[in-house]
Amino acid sequence: MTGHKYISSYIRILSISLLLLMSATKAEAQMKFFSLQKDSIPVFRGFAVSFDLVGAAMMQFSDYGQYEGALRINIHDEWFPIAEIGYGKADHERDEVTGITYRTKAPYFRIGIDKNLLNDKHGPYRLYAGLRYGFTSYKVDLEHENFKDPAWQWDTGFGVKDEPCKNHWLEVVMGVDAKIYGPLHLGWSIRFKRRIKHDEGRIGRTWYIPGYGLDEGSPIAGMFNVIIDI
Repeated sequence: MTGHKYISSYIRILSISLLLLMSATKAEAQMKFFSLQKDSIPVFRGFAVSFDLVGAAMMQFSDYGQYEGALRINIHDEWFPIAEIGYGKADHERDEVTGITYRTKAPYFRIGIDKNLLNDKHGPYRLYAGLRYGFTSYKVDLEHENFKDPAWQWDTGFGVKDEPCKNHWLEVVMGVDAKIYGPLHLGWSIRFKRRIKHDEGRIGRTWYIPGYGLDEGSPIAGMFNVIIDI
């Protein structure tokens, strides 16, 4: 029995030691993730401004889209706090399924941060992951053209004007950034969006949300940015 006690005590001590070692390794990895690479490069590396081409093209060639610019801070080529500001608009005439006309236009913003995942932090290329919080407050015009009531045969229709709406959402971002020449960079990103809180008044669900996109569309979106270091 005494031998069994010694073995049980040894196993218990070994298990506790392994757990402490795993916890320390995990904490060290977390600290390394949030720390800055040590070298002679200054911590503050300047600002960059950017403009999204995808949303602008959608504004020109479809019935919804957005113009968007961003200001990004460069911390040691590793961390990039960012503010994105845009203006979204939709003018959707007589939907093929519902026959409803939908209009809205409003500004929006997102704030967040990206991290450069490459080992060579100061190279001409960046692979980054990040997170955004987005918000917009907008008004919606919704109308349906008159149609014959099937029972009474009189003209009828419905609509709302300047219905106030709000939307809060989060985005998980993955992207790349490549230096082209001098201060000029080109970059693209893929974003997974998820709404966290919204108020769409009497409408129930709006067709398009400035900065977020189509309400019933894919939660995945892409952006292509022209970036200039300043």
